[in-house]
Amino acid sequence: MKPTRTIAITSGKRDVGKTNIATNLAIALKQLGEEVMIFDANLGVSNVDLLLGLKAKYNIHHIINGQKRLKDVIIEGPHGIKILSAGSGVRELIHLDNFQQLRILEEFEDYQGEIDTLILDTGTGISSDVAFFCNTAQDIIVILSPEPAALTSGCDLIKVLFTQYQEKQFKILINLANSASEALAVFKHLSEAVEKFLQVSLDYLGFLPKDDSLQRAVKAQRSFLDVYPDSTASKSILELAFKLKEDSKNSLKGSMQLFLGRLIGGVRDVWI
Repeated sequence: MKPTRTIAITSGKRDVGKTNIATNLAIALKQLGEEVMIFDANLGVSNVDLLLGLKAKYNIHHIINGQKRLKDVIIEGPHGIKILSAGSGVRELIHLDNFQQLRILEEFEDYQGEIDTLILDTGTGISSDVAFFCNTAQDIIVILSPEPAALTSGCDLIKVLFTQYQEKQFKILINLANSASEALAVFKHLSEAVEKFLQVSLDYLGFLPKDDSLQRAVKAQRSFLDVYPDSTASKSILELAFKLKEDSKNSLKGSMQLFLGRLIGGVRDVWI
């Protein structure tokens, strides 16, 4: 059965472009031949479908309650990417009985052979929800911007994930940078602030430049890859997708079932 890579995209602060990056990264990976699903895990707020001008009528809550099948809940986005909204349903995993757990696993089983990459678009800030989804993923990408508050909140998020959940490896992407040198300076400040006190590994993925096309695409409720394919932001996200795809060839990959095992089995440790 084909393995599935899970990537959590997170940030310590709002307005750093996290969901925009997650969505366009999914499309970029799809353009590179990957089968991709986004799990919109920003609980209670369906940001991915809103960003793309779509509407998710159902979420994982309806699967848990046996009202809908997974195929009825997933919606299709641009280029055939799949989108699954968590809604508020993930909190209900705390109370699943054995029959409900089996139902969830069976629903996902048909998809685990179809998905190359599962992207978890988490909420923002330092909360049990954000920590939980980061803890279930194989790779954690932390989005920062040059704004001092974004750097501070990013440091705090990494500290919590390390001290409370034993996460030691993080990939760092700088968004909204004016230049490569500014992005590198942000990463350097983060490294100095974090690695001095925490035994963690920070992998610099690069940066996405400040680009007016991003906001214009958001207003149009379309991906910037589709609306402005020749923009610097589009070229940067494609480079990031290519790098992640190449990295996955040399990394230990799990399965959708491993992710689900963590999702269902680990939820009590996070929220109780």
